[in-house]
Parts: sequence; structure tokens; C-alpha cells
Amino acid sequence: MSIKSRAPADGDTATYLRSGDPARRFTDYYPAWLDNLADDVTVEGSMLDGVVQGAEAVRTVVGTIRSLYEYQEFNFAGPYRENDWIEDYIAQVRGEPIGCVVLVTRNAAGQTKHVAASYRPRSSLLLFSRLLREKFAGTPIAEHFATSGD
Repeated sequence: MSIKSRAPADGDTATYLRSGDPARRFTDYYPAWLDNLADDVTVEGSMLDGVVQGAEAVRTVVGTIRSLYEYQEFNFAGPYRENDWIEDYIAQVRGEPIGCVVLVTRNAAGQTKHVAASYRPRSSLLLFSRLLREKFAGTPIAEHFATSGD
């Protein structure tokens, strides 16, 4: 699946504020790269400290992130370089806009080896990170996300 990009409209200042086009909302989008994770896959990003490693842990983190979105609108999702994948989308979490760019790097066998996600704006990123810490409370994964004091 490849989702075409959209040119910014006149007056747009922040991509995460572009919203409202139902044609860009994909409730059934599923990242196929999630089904082919290397055993030692890692995920890192602007909303967590360190890396989460291992196929089950990464699958759990990505699935939990996706479950918290009220909607997701894609600017682009498709191949990057020879074997990698990029997603550029906006979403909403607890009524707050959030934008994300995801770079998925695959190994020589075509398995997802590394996922790097960059979220914006900072205020939504911190809210989202705190929500994820709550969701993962009592697990080692929780330690990667922001506390209420952050």
C-alpha cells in the first residue's frame, strides 16, 4: 500500500494541524512491516527514553500507540530507499493533535530491524508519553515513557 502525499495548503504552518479530510483517514491501515519483525528489533523515538527491544515488546508498543489514536490521517506511507519504509501522518490523542514520521529499517532478510518515530508538537508528545506510561504501568516498558513530573 502506498498513500500519496498532499501538498500543504496556503497558510498551513504546522503539518500536525492539518486535519478534517475524511479521504485521508484510514481506520483500516495496518503497518505490514509489523508482521515481519526481527527477533532483536528495536523501537526508539522522541516520546521515549532509550530503546525497546524484542519482537513482542515492539509489537506491543506499536499496537498500544495505535490503539490510543482517535483517528489517523496519512500524508505519506510507502517505500523508502531499496528496502525501507516511511510513514508520515497526523493523529489525535485525547483531543490533542499529534504528528509523526516513522522510519522503518529492514535487515538483509527483509525483516523489520529498527523503528524510529519522531512526534510533534512537544506538548502532545508529552501527553502521549504519559498516557503510554500509564498503559504500561507495572511492566519494564513503562520506564521508557514520561512521568507526570516530566
